[in-house]
Amino acid sequence: MNNANSTKQNRCPVYKKCGGCQLDTAYPDQLRFKQGKTERLLRRFGRVEPIIGMENPSHYRNKVQAAFYTNRSGRIISGVYQSGTHHVVGIDSCNIEDEAADEIIVGVRRLLPSFRLTTYNEDTRKGFLRHVLVRRGFQTNEIMLVLVTGTPVFPSKNNFVRAVREQFPAITTIVQNVNSLSTNLVLGERQTVLFGKGYIEDILCGCRFRISPKSFYQINPVQTEVLYGKAMEFAHLKGNETVLDAYCGIGTIGIVAAKRGAGTVVGVELNGDAVRDAITNAKANGLKNIRFYKGDAGEFMEACAEEGEKCDVVFMDPPRAGSSEQFLRSLIKMAPERVVYVSCNPETLARDLDFLTKHSGYRVKKIQPVDMFPHTAHIECVVLLTRDSL
Repeated sequence: MNNANSTKQNRCPVYKKCGGCQLDTAYPDQLRFKQGKTERLLRRFGRVEPIIGMENPSHYRNKVQAAFYTNRSGRIISGVYQSGTHHVVGIDSCNIEDEAADEIIVGVRRLLPSFRLTTYNEDTRKGFLRHVLVRRGFQTNEIMLVLVTGTPVFPSKNNFVRAVREQFPAITTIVQNVNSLSTNLVLGERQTVLFGKGYIEDILCGCRFRISPKSFYQINPVQTEVLYGKAMEFAHLKGNETVLDAYCGIGTIGIVAAKRGAGTVVGVELNGDAVRDAITNAKANGLKNIRFYKGDAGEFMEACAEEGEKCDVVFMDPPRAGSSEQFLRSLIKMAPERVVYVSCNPETLARDLDFLTKHSGYRVKKIQPVDMFPHTAHIECVVLLTRDSL
């Protein structure tokens, strides 16, 4: 199993309370566990290649968010909700989170009392600060700070922003996001840019991407380069293909494909913010052979299939729930030469591969697991399917 650092991660003092990490063993043992699980689920479809691990499996998360809470003694705590509860576990630093992000969150927490800013109380639905979100571009070093508040009223706003910037001059943009609803979602619909552009940019696989507060962007850019590299290898682009990037997010896979030689790329994504970012990203990379549509991937595929549209390669990167049967049936009808399935859940991947291989002439040719999330139980896989006739 390549790139496996043999050292054991320093034991986390809140491992049992937090729930963010599920594996508290030496990294090679984690890779063996994930390889075994992937093989149990997928080996009936073909050989599972050795999982690709990280050289340095620590502080890889480029997106960090913390809940804020005031305890009975009046002490402000920031951290994560204990698994399955709304009890906040106080965390100042985390072995898998970006260190600069952790420092900023602690700095914001320490500034609150001097500005008489309160934390949000979920029971009374009163108070100011609910969450803090920090995103950093690992290649550009641009940093976004998002203050998620329970109310749009922001006392001493300008002075607070100035104080944060003085303490953390590396921050390139600050956004206030308002979430007054009783919800498990961190971000609300309303937001105001308090400083900077309101977004950051990062470079991935040689392409530049805009990342706004709500944008989906892979949280481990080091392994994302590995993952997408495998996806492009499996796609085997020669320069004249029509490519569909389903569940495209901010366009990462499609843009990389467009830059690496695809003829025409079409991306489809349900999140409107992500589609806007995708369009901007394509322009920023000077690409004219890619276009994006807002819509449900299954419905889009069904419409394309009904109209008799064809494509040569389909990239599909669905959420953890996997793909819909509607999408898979439409995929079979469109009959692309190659399907590159990027999955973050081997259970639903196995279900979808079972459907495709039983209801069509597609066969699995390659299975490559990639460890995107060290110290957690999550497993990412790239799978290549081709039609029997190929």
